[in-house]
Amino acid sequence: MTKEFWTISEVLEIFEMRRQLLAALEEEDIVTPRRREDDGESLYSREEMEMLRVAKILADELEVNLAGVDIILRMRRQMIEMRKQFDDILADIAEKLKERL
Repeated sequence: MTKEFWTISEVLEIFEMRRQLLAALEEEDIVTPRRREDDGESLYSREEMEMLRVAKILADELEVNLAGVDIILRMRRQMIEMRKQFDDILADIAEKLKERL
């Protein structure tokens, strides 16, 4: 079974991330974790974990500020979505070509 959500303490340990960076990413709505109903603890999905991984690299290794991290992550998301759309178009074209043969 693969894990679906991670807690704050797990995120901080996995990425060796400063709590201040994680708080700033949440405050700027760069990541928006779910809240557990019983205790309100933040839970991070796989998608958010990937965003946190990239955000840490950008902030800590490349010294990109939060505004830059936000812009880069938004552009990255858009590029991924565009790639999916392009793949769908190619699959549709391939299917139509098969029908003609």
